[in-house]
Amino acid sequence: MSLLKKLAGETALYGLSSMLGRVLNMILLVPLHTRTLRDTSDFGAVVDLYATSAFLMVIFSYRMESAFFRFGTPKEDRSRSFSTGMISVMGSTAIITLLLFLFAQPVANFLQYPDHPEYVRWFALILGLDCLSELPFARLRLEQRPIRFVSVRLINITVNILMNLFWLLYCPWAASHGQEWVHAVWSPDTGAGYVFLSNLTASAVTVLLLLPEFRKTGFSFDTELWFSMMKYAAPLIIVSLAGIVDEMFSRSMLKYLLPGTVEENLGQVGIFGANYKLAALITLFTQAYRYAAEPFFFRHAGDRDAMRTQAEVTKWFTVAGATGMLGILLFLDVVKYFIAPKYHGGLHVVPVLLVANLLLGVYYNFSVWYRLKDRTGLGAIISVAGAVITVLLNLILIPRYGYTGAAFVTLVCYAFMSWATWFTGKKHYPVPYQLGRMFLYTGLALLLAGTASWISPFLQETAGWAVRILLFGAWLATIWALEIRGKQA
Repeated sequence: MSLLKKLAGETALYGLSSMLGRVLNMILLVPLHTRTLRDTSDFGAVVDLYATSAFLMVIFSYRMESAFFRFGTPKEDRSRSFSTGMISVMGSTAIITLLLFLFAQPVANFLQYPDHPEYVRWFALILGLDCLSELPFARLRLEQRPIRFVSVRLINITVNILMNLFWLLYCPWAASHGQEWVHAVWSPDTGAGYVFLSNLTASAVTVLLLLPEFRKTGFSFDTELWFSMMKYAAPLIIVSLAGIVDEMFSRSMLKYLLPGTVEENLGQVGIFGANYKLAALITLFTQAYRYAAEPFFFRHAGDRDAMRTQAEVTKWFTVAGATGMLGILLFLDVVKYFIAPKYHGGLHVVPVLLVANLLLGVYYNFSVWYRLKDRTGLGAIISVAGAVITVLLNLILIPRYGYTGAAFVTLVCYAFMSWATWFTGKKHYPVPYQLGRMFLYTGLALLLAGTASWISPFLQETAGWAVRILLFGAWLATIWALEIRGKQA
């Protein structure tokens, strides 16, 4: 239990940055973007380009941070692994960034933004800077320096939010009140571009703040170690690309597969993307957990009770995820106002995406085994299979059912990957997962949410809220009775 408390503490610290960033994004930036950008197609462009950048980020970083965790965990190898990884990443980042700058117009044409090659250049810089930050952040995690990690992350979040507020809210207000100076730094024609410029500013500040970590790079490049790191990371690159396909392919392909014009299709991307963000609230805990869990499991892989600890952690992860899912579904009437009313037509996909995101978190837990056992190749096969399912089903369902079909494809994909990773792990790393409890809690959360949805139309508003609060209280009481009181008895 002490290890669980330690992981929970580290998750809370890392979560302070990742969860706070996403919470503030939901509370401030999503409402700001969905209300200040001209229409749903402008927000669709933001969703689309960030989905595309997720693919490129894997190419930029080629999972060198995971290789660093693997080879830099022993203290005697840490500096050599860090220097080798950083020199590699610096060189490749410079080359890829330069290529994107040189071919910005053809890339913009391919992405169907022929009038905005500057978007490509801005994202090249964002991705380059973020890639350079990956290994320093990974070292802070491995060295268990969460305060430094969180501090830099929080400054990044603050700068991004302030720049968004400046360009999208203050500058239009200042211009409308006759402050001519503002036109030197702002133009109404840039629109969604200010979302990207805000990100670029925050990424640049982050790199500056991490300069003390960069100084640890040195000039040591171990060729043999580099090949070992690349051999370890290569399957994870496939895993990551496949994972991006699973999560982002639908958002990237809606504009190509729907029958409307580019602008109309981007409007549908915007609606889907806005509602995906509501469902992604459940991933706030997942992101914080992943930051802490990966180095945690590497550090304790040799412990006698490592598998039992992982099983217990996975059960509690499911409890936490199901609690978040139930809370969002019970109080969706309030949560929905984080996005502008013109996006509410897509609320019907939120329950589907919530279940999908819970399964994604479970998959992350199940997939730990192939990293620990150096079987990343098998993990790549599972991820590729999931990506194939995603692509094929999206090609079939999006033209017929639009983003609703895309939501169900996401659910099917994550269900398959969770099952496949658990099934293969039974043989190679037989963790005694408490699957019965995990299914029970997930099913109970959906049952309570469905009950509230069925009863609410027959009740007055006050009574409806009382029922939802009671149902949530019943959920918490069930967890307490089965997991806390039951263990104490």
